[in-house]
Amino acid sequence: MNVQDSSVPRPEHPRPQFVRPRWLSLNGTWQWERDPSDSGLERGLVDTELTGQIVVPFAPESELSGVADPDWHEAVWYRRRVELPEDWPNGDRVLLHCQAVDHDATVWVDGTEVGRHRGGHTSFTLDLTDALDGRRSATLVLRARDPRHELLPRGKQATWFANTHCNYTRTTGIWQPVWLESVPTAYLGRARITPDAAGAFDLDVPVVHGIPGQRVRATLTDEAGDVVSAEVPVGLQLTPHLRLDVPRERQRWWGPEDPHLYGLSLELLDADGGVLDQVGSYAGLRTIAIHGHRILLNGEPVFQRLVLDQGYWPDGLMTAPSEEALVRDIELGLAAGFNGARIHQKIAEERFLYHCDRMGYLVWGEFPDWGVSGQGPAGHNQKPGPTFVAQWVEAVERDYSHPSIVGWCPLNETHQFLHDRFTVLDDVTFAMYWATKGMDRTRPVIDASGYSHRVATTDVWDSHDYTQDPEEFARVMDGLAEGRPHTNTGENSGDGVEGAPPYSLPYAGQPYFCSEYGGIWWVPEHQRSAEDATNDEGESWGYGNRPADEEEFYSRAEGLTRVLDQNPLMFGYCYTQLTDVFQEKNGIYAFDRSSKLDVARVRSIFDHPSAYERADDHPSTP
Repeated sequence: MNVQDSSVPRPEHPRPQFVRPRWLSLNGTWQWERDPSDSGLERGLVDTELTGQIVVPFAPESELSGVADPDWHEAVWYRRRVELPEDWPNGDRVLLHCQAVDHDATVWVDGTEVGRHRGGHTSFTLDLTDALDGRRSATLVLRARDPRHELLPRGKQATWFANTHCNYTRTTGIWQPVWLESVPTAYLGRARITPDAAGAFDLDVPVVHGIPGQRVRATLTDEAGDVVSAEVPVGLQLTPHLRLDVPRERQRWWGPEDPHLYGLSLELLDADGGVLDQVGSYAGLRTIAIHGHRILLNGEPVFQRLVLDQGYWPDGLMTAPSEEALVRDIELGLAAGFNGARIHQKIAEERFLYHCDRMGYLVWGEFPDWGVSGQGPAGHNQKPGPTFVAQWVEAVERDYSHPSIVGWCPLNETHQFLHDRFTVLDDVTFAMYWATKGMDRTRPVIDASGYSHRVATTDVWDSHDYTQDPEEFARVMDGLAEGRPHTNTGENSGDGVEGAPPYSLPYAGQPYFCSEYGGIWWVPEHQRSAEDATNDEGESWGYGNRPADEEEFYSRAEGLTRVLDQNPLMFGYCYTQLTDVFQEKNGIYAFDRSSKLDVARVRSIFDHPSAYERADDHPSTP
C-alpha cells in the first residue's frame, strides 16, 4: 500500500477512477532553476544540481510554490532523487504520471531522455523501466518550456505581464501532481466506461503487453455486494470489450438528486486464473439524449443551472491548495442553488471530477483555447494550430468515463467573421468537433461556446450576453420560439463593428441556452479598498454598472435569471461566476471563498422552478 508523508502537499491519489495499491506521490520539495534564455540543455542542466527549490505541484508564479515569481519563465528545470518503495517487485514496470505540466515537457532519468509531451492542461505517462535498468533509485529531471510569444492554448493566462480584466497570472511548469506507479509486465490500460439505456455498462479495457491465454474480468458492486461480473479473453480483439448487464432490481440511475456510483473492479488474469493486475474504479449509470430542443438526463428534462467556474485560488493559482478546496467549490456552487458548472478555459483535474461524480454536480468539459486571437484582420484573426486538436482529444479520452460530464465544449468565444474563404479556425473547429463526436457518441458537443458557430450540425447552440437591465435582457433573448434566438455577431459582441458580417452559420433548431450572463460587478462595502470605494474604475471590474446596494444586486440577478429559467425552450443557463478572481469582482463569493452575499437569498434566485422542467412532453425515465 502507498503510505504518504503527512507533510507532502496534495497527497491524495490523483486518479481516483483507476487506482492501484502501489503508487508513490512525488509532490513536495524539488530542486528548481529558471532558464530565461532556454539554454539549459546546452549548459548541462540535465546533469547538474539546480540552484533553487520549489514545492510541487504548485507553479512558480504561485505563493504555495515558495517561489512566487509572476514574471514570464521561458523555461524552468526540476530535479529530484527518487527511491522506489521496498515492497515494489523487482520485475514490475515503473510508470511516471504527470497530471499537468505547462507547456512543453521533457523528462530524463539519470541523464537518459525518456519522453516528451506538449500540452499545458493534459496528463501524460512515461514508462521509466528501461531507463532505470534495474536500479531502484535514480535522478529525475524535468524541463518545462512556456514560450511567451508562441501561439499556444493558454486559457485565462495573461499574454502581458499584469492581471487585467478577465486574464490572470500565468502558470508555468508542474502545476498538478506528479507520481509513480508500479505495474506488472502485462497490465491494464485506462478503461472506457459507457453506460447504456438498457441498464448496462459497456467496458473497453486495453491490455498493455498482454498475451493470449490471459483474461480480463470486470466486477460491478454496490452496497449489497457483487452485482454482476464478466470475463473476456485477451488477444481476440485489439481492445477487450465487456458488457455488464445490471439486474433491474439493482439499477440505480446517477443524477443530481441521487449521484449513485457503483464500485468497479478490473482484473487481468493469467491462464490459471491468477490475478496479474487489479485496478479499482467506479461507474455511474446515466444516459443523455436530445429530443427536439431538450437535453434529457435519464429521459428527463433536468434544467441545467450552471455557474462559470474559473478554477483559480489566490495562493495556488490554477492549482487547488488542498483536496478540501476542490470539494469546497462544489459545496459553494450547490449552496448557491446551482446544480453544475462550466469549468471555464481550463481542463479540470481528475480529483475534482471525482468529487463532481460523487456529489452529483453536472460539468461541461472545456478546452483552454484562448491565446491565439488578434492575429490579423477580423476575418482571419484566430490562429489555432494542430496542437489544439491533439491536446483536446487527450482530454476527452482521459475524462470520458466521468458520469458528471454531460457535454463537451472544445472552443469558447472564437470570434471571426464568415466570408468566402476557409480559415484556420474553420479547420480546427471542424476537427475538434468531429474528433469529439468520433470519440464520444454519448454526450452532446457544442462546436464553440458563444460567437462563431461554424459547424451546421452542432448538437447545441448558445450565446453569451452580459446585458444588465432585465427588461433589455428579455428583449435580447426574445425570439427563440420563432427560431431566431439571440446570436453573438460581429456587431453586438467581440469586434463590435456596426454592420459587420455574422460570426456563425444560421441557427438550425438545436437545444439552446445562454451559457454566459450576469457577471454583476459587486464588492461589499467591507471588502472595498479605499480606491475601489470611491472610484468605479478603480481596482476592480465587472460587467455593467455596479449596483448601488446589495438589494439592487438581488433584484438584478433575479430579473436576469427569470428571463432564462422561465423560457420553456431553454434547457439551462450559466451564470458568471462562482468566485471573484483577482481584479474580476463579479463572483457570488469572494476570491478567498468568503461570503459576499446572503447565500440563502442567492439560492432562492438560482434554485427556482423552471418552465423547461414543468413541461410534460418528454419521454419517461428508463
